[in-house]
Amino acid sequence: MIGEPNPLFFPVVQTAQGRMRGLAISGVSMFKGIRYGASTAGANRYRPPQPPPEWSGIEDRTAYGNFAPQHPSSRTRRYSDLILYDIQPGGMGEDCLVLNLWTPSLDAGAKLPVMVHLHGGGWYGGTGNSPQFDGQMVAETGEALFISINHRIGSFGFLDLEAFGDPRFAGSGSNGMADVVAALDWIKENIAAFGGDPDRVLVFGQSGGGAKTSTLLAMPSAQGLFHRAGIMSGSALRLGNPDETAAMAERFLALLGIAPDALERLQELPFQTLLSAQIELEMEDRRKGEAPRAFLPVVREGARIPLHPLEAARAGKVRVPVIIGTVLDERSYRRVDFDMSAAELRAQFAAHMGPQSDDILALYRAEDTGAAPYLMAARLDTDLTFRLAAWIMSDALAQAGTPTWAYLWAKPSRAFGGQFGATHGVDLGPSLGDIRLGLNGPSQDWAQSAAMMSALWRGFAARGAPSHDALHWPAFTAAQRQTLVVGADGSFGAQSDPRGAIRRAVMARKGVSPA
Repeated sequence: MIGEPNPLFFPVVQTAQGRMRGLAISGVSMFKGIRYGASTAGANRYRPPQPPPEWSGIEDRTAYGNFAPQHPSSRTRRYSDLILYDIQPGGMGEDCLVLNLWTPSLDAGAKLPVMVHLHGGGWYGGTGNSPQFDGQMVAETGEALFISINHRIGSFGFLDLEAFGDPRFAGSGSNGMADVVAALDWIKENIAAFGGDPDRVLVFGQSGGGAKTSTLLAMPSAQGLFHRAGIMSGSALRLGNPDETAAMAERFLALLGIAPDALERLQELPFQTLLSAQIELEMEDRRKGEAPRAFLPVVREGARIPLHPLEAARAGKVRVPVIIGTVLDERSYRRVDFDMSAAELRAQFAAHMGPQSDDILALYRAEDTGAAPYLMAARLDTDLTFRLAAWIMSDALAQAGTPTWAYLWAKPSRAFGGQFGATHGVDLGPSLGDIRLGLNGPSQDWAQSAAMMSALWRGFAARGAPSHDALHWPAFTAAQRQTLVVGADGSFGAQSDPRGAIRRAVMARKGVSPA
């Protein structure tokens, strides 16, 4: 029969902007490339996000929209092939204020908790279109609705032009985060039509997604738009200072040959020209194998982000419960010295830990007698960076009375014979119940780990506390430091101050008063 598509397979939803058609599979309705804001090209470039367009009739939402302009991920290292950041469907472009949605119910009375995921990639890369952020498995449980978001990044989202005094570009140094707030506004207005509960919204993300979640906690405009937060391997303590971000903006304009009194020219150039200048400024970090930090959201008194995340946490400004997690060997993803010798390991500990380095190295060896020197070096590197930030943020939140939960993931990836250990992102797939990709891999033991971890996250989204019928996860306190540990064998259990001696040594070395 010729006529309208069968709504069982192609469901239609009425939103505030118009009607849209999605695609249903395995009891889940998915809608991709939903615009929550107008295109950021031309006159909207370096400007605050503008409202999404309205339309008549029914628009198709079965394909991914644009992802933000960025330098594509390199495949020169093995880790890159495990996370697939070179595979970004949808096409690069400035019409990138879009989100993707998976829901098990289109009943407005379902009131499902909403899990909003912010993609990784630092402040410079990534997309919610990545295969890593497919929400099908979350929605198939019938317990939650899942959303991934695209937003401006790099110079397009965080070029600080405010120092030049042109009011047209006020706030340009935090536009990428304003985009996220605009997406949350859209969710609040529209999510009931997709079966979601606008009063039970979890925002969470891993790596750069954790940094963005940290930043949202410090943004007054975001308050009330989400009700739980999750920071996975991305506790951002400080963001950009105006002096630093203004200096980077000056360098950016100089590369383009644009005078500070002619900023409108930035809106006239092809985005590829702007991206080329951005990449040049990122190359110093890229050559070191590090995440580019040329463009960061700027903190200004009285502006969108008035406080650094750690300041907001210490001041008691965080009014939603928070989960903070790290994985044991985060920094193995940035290292290539797989054949490190014992002497080289000792030298690295001496360089970082000073006169007590031999005693501290002995703590690491006692913790894991079979670990290769490369992994112990990565573990120290992790403790000095990702984990130190998580320790500091967890303490600040708990001491300010914010309900906080902490976890440590030690189950290693099997990729490349376990070479990377429990590396950066190994907990991401399990949090979504999806173990298809290279860091995990389909197997019975990973399926069990994913079932437990994803259930804990869904419980957090639903009730504001991570819970599971078979597991009690106690809240974190600065005194007891209760932490959920996912062991190397895949076991789940709460411990008080796991790796405490190492934590105290690292914090003392970094001049942080250990609890």
